Amino acid sequence: PFPAELFTRLAATGVGCRAADCRPWDRNGRAGPGLCRRRCAVTGVDIAPEMLSEARHADAAGGLEVAYRVAPAEETGLPGNAWDVVCAGQRWHWFDRQRAAAEARRLLVSGGSLAICYRDYVVTPGNVCAASEELVPAHNPSWAMAGWTGMPATWAAELGSAGFTNSKTFGFGITVPFAHEAWRGRMRTCNGVCASLPEAEVAAFDANLARQLSERFPQEPIMVPHGISTLIARREIVRLPRNVHRSGGFDLGQF
Repeated sequence: PFPAELFTRLAATGVGCRAADCRPWDRNGRAGPGLCRRRCAVTGVDIAPEMLSEARHADAAGGLEVAYRVAPAEETGLPGNAWDVVCAGQRWHWFDRQRAAAEARRLLVSGGSLAICYRDYVVTPGNVCAASEELVPAHNPSWAMAGWTGMPATWAAELGSAGFTNSKTFGFGITVPFAHEAWRGRMRTCNGVCASLPEAEVAAFDANLARQLSERFPQEPIMVPHGISTLIARREIVRLPRNVHRSGGFDLGQF
């Protein structure tokens, strides 16, 4: 999952407390539970009912209360002007970003935050991340995301065009231990593998990776460097007339 330090840093920037999370579940980890544990009211949105079912079971096992909604990030159907945070963990690159940004702006209260977070392994020459990625093109020659280094700088400009202001970024590094089996599972979730290949080819990739780990990285656990990168942008603050007060919002939200 995302590390606790991420939520500490988000809280320091004023991010909370009713949040709508787009695509809350994937096998690489989720941000919603971290917000729940900080007393945020959370609603998870995903286009796939199967993913929300997995999230529901995991959250129940962790004693967390989360609401769920089947919908695309670009058209959630959630009430507008009602959320303190709209967030996406590991997901923004999958969306129609222009439409998703417009939907986030519609959902947020005046001054609310859009938070986009990524947790990515760090590729350096010769490390297990680089060696593992080198295997992918043999099974998927069209894969174009090798060496992903976090969010492109252009995303902040895109959000500015969508009506967001005060874009800020921060990042930090962590080291995560992986058993061989766990690292193979992590690499199978790579968008160039499970998301793109037929089952037989995924199995072939996994077998090649298992051999590579045994030969080149026999130690367990493998200590894998990761980078946490976050982009936060604010919906502009709407100044209401002195005699107008904003009504209470909805207790929704996930990150």
